[in-house]
Amino acid sequence: MKQNDENVATIKKSFPVTGMSCASCASSVETTLKEEPGVVKAAVNYANGEAFVEYAPTIGDVRHFRQSVQASGYDLIIDETEESEEAVNELKENYYNTLRRRTIFSVIFSVPVVLIGMVFTNIPYAEFIMWALATPVVLIFGRQFFTNAWKQAKHASANMDTLVALSTGIAYSFSVFNTLDPQFWTSRGLEAHVYFEAAAVVISFILLGKMMEEKAKSNTSSAIKKLIGLQPKAVTVISTGGVEKTIKISEVRVGDKVLVKPGEKIPVDGLVYSGNSFVDESMISGEPVPVEKKKDEKVFAGTINQKGSFVFAATKVGADTLLAHIIKTVKDAQGSKAPVQKLVDKIAGIFVPVVMGISILSFIIWMIVGGENGLTHGLLAMITVLVIACPCALGLATPTAIMVGVGRGAENGILIKDAESLEQAKNINAIILDKTGTITEGHPQVTDIVWKNDVNTTENSSIFFSLESKSEHPLADAIADYFKQKGTEKINPQSFESVTGAGISGIVNNQKYYSGSSKFMEEKSIHIPSELKDKVEEWLNNANTVIWFADEKNALAAVAIADKIKASSKEAVGQLQKMGIEVYMITGDNEKTAAAVSKEVGIKNFRAGTLPSQKADFVKELQQQGKKVAMVGDGINDSHALALADVSIAMGKGTDIAMDVAKMTLISSDLLHIPKAIQLSKKTVKVIRQNLFWAFIYNIVGIPIAAGILYPFTGFLLNPMIAGAAMALSSVSVVSNSLRLKWIKLK
Repeated sequence: MKQNDENVATIKKSFPVTGMSCASCASSVETTLKEEPGVVKAAVNYANGEAFVEYAPTIGDVRHFRQSVQASGYDLIIDETEESEEAVNELKENYYNTLRRRTIFSVIFSVPVVLIGMVFTNIPYAEFIMWALATPVVLIFGRQFFTNAWKQAKHASANMDTLVALSTGIAYSFSVFNTLDPQFWTSRGLEAHVYFEAAAVVISFILLGKMMEEKAKSNTSSAIKKLIGLQPKAVTVISTGGVEKTIKISEVRVGDKVLVKPGEKIPVDGLVYSGNSFVDESMISGEPVPVEKKKDEKVFAGTINQKGSFVFAATKVGADTLLAHIIKTVKDAQGSKAPVQKLVDKIAGIFVPVVMGISILSFIIWMIVGGENGLTHGLLAMITVLVIACPCALGLATPTAIMVGVGRGAENGILIKDAESLEQAKNINAIILDKTGTITEGHPQVTDIVWKNDVNTTENSSIFFSLESKSEHPLADAIADYFKQKGTEKINPQSFESVTGAGISGIVNNQKYYSGSSKFMEEKSIHIPSELKDKVEEWLNNANTVIWFADEKNALAAVAIADKIKASSKEAVGQLQKMGIEVYMITGDNEKTAAAVSKEVGIKNFRAGTLPSQKADFVKELQQQGKKVAMVGDGINDSHALALADVSIAMGKGTDIAMDVAKMTLISSDLLHIPKAIQLSKKTVKVIRQNLFWAFIYNIVGIPIAAGILYPFTGFLLNPMIAGAAMALSSVSVVSNSLRLKWIKLK
């Protein structure tokens, strides 16, 4: 892999890959991409047929990537238009339909071959009839195996098609020779056996397995299809003159006024402009209760309007909408690789050459020790080893489970960014919850205000209002809203400064003012008058947050702010504790408020008055104790701690920065989704382990039996037809086991 300079900006993209038939193919394409200049990371997922590539655009070129992939016998679709996506989907559908047609005809022709070969062996010209029936199966309906194997051979490579082509090709060619010249064997005292039924049935079984595998693989991505189906094709916009006009969704621009009628899907993100209704947001948040939407309320693409009509102004369109973000995140996560997959990829990369070596070795050993039947048994053993080996089962074991698990999470309002976080979530034994917006609603409101004697003036209110309006902190918004409702006027400060996690300061009329926490007041040596202290103590005991307003020497006012605790927070904390997870609360708020909130929700361990850097230090502290730490937060001040945690979880109604950093996002911001995410992780990893166990056991046990290891003890030699059925079944069983995740209940 050609490494680029760490300072060079990189692009992360997923591209569809065509022409792959097994996990070895995915490994081959991945190796090709990793060797490309400018590529920092490449991962190819056989289950969804996509390549994830991170590259430096100043060094790497996607057109050159495609040329290299084509040179290795596959293709990379680099066109990202909507038409291209539809073309890829159409290509997949056509491939499935062709596969289905070939499978049906292959079975129709194979049945009489088996009947003649097994039952009606003595009918006249039996070998010639079998030859005539087996030829279209092998050379027409199964030609994809031979053409793909030839492509691989031209590039000095091999895959599952190579195994199938070699095994059925040898069986068919050997049978043709014996049909045309049986005397070659009879003159030597040997029987001229034909294996037309084996060649035909192996092709039929593998085609059947491929067809079932493709169908099952398409079901693993049903979550994506459901999400994409939430996007309406047409939109009704209202022009300046009030005229309704229907346009394509791709033509909607930010600022357009969009009309939504009862029962219609909301096409893009926006803010309600006029009218009101209830909107079903369950497909995005997982919450079944419709949400009331009034003027200036947010609406999201893909959600369904209920009874009323309303007009909203588009704020995010195309790839910027929440739905588009969810679709992209789910796609990327389904295409990402879990750590356990690395070992499997290494095995898949050398699997086919090793199997070919074992098959040749089996033939040689049989020729040496097999006596007069050495050639026949050796040939059968070689064919059976090639047929029974299945790299597909190994290649599908992890990605199919990840795809279904990530999709299941999305359906439950849990947006998972990558396979690693889904795998790691089961190991969590300590979880840190931010208070504001995570345990609480995150919509703080001013409940009371007290002024120092003789300073409750219009001018001081205006100064306080003006400073808080400049801040982006949720508590500042609450104070600004309070003064706004009072009709207080703003004054433009001469200067303004925000101190993260502490407070704000500004100069108005050449006088310096401060607003912030008690700790901030202490740092600035602000005097607190006794008439304010008693009232503030009362507020703190009632779980209120206190914000101070002061000039350079004295506190002028104190504000009590209450943030309602979410109804589900206590239950969620209880569930996490029952799962054996230590729960911690961390907040920048004061000690008394933190103690009151933690007591109400049942958290024993908490830290108050913490700065963003201290939140990150606390994550490190727990990790140094050997704990697997999850951090849950919603604000910019949580982003450092989120980045350091083993599993990072953001609230969906929080900031974009927190969601970008976090590996998981709870779209509805309901803490009850965290136990669900951990359950999903445990169940997904369990399915992956089951899949890998059966895939490895199948090959470890099947290949030696196919080589004839039981023959000296029991006289048993595996029939290639049974091997073909077993090979087809192994892939289908792995995918079917993964699909069980679609129906698990997350409590």
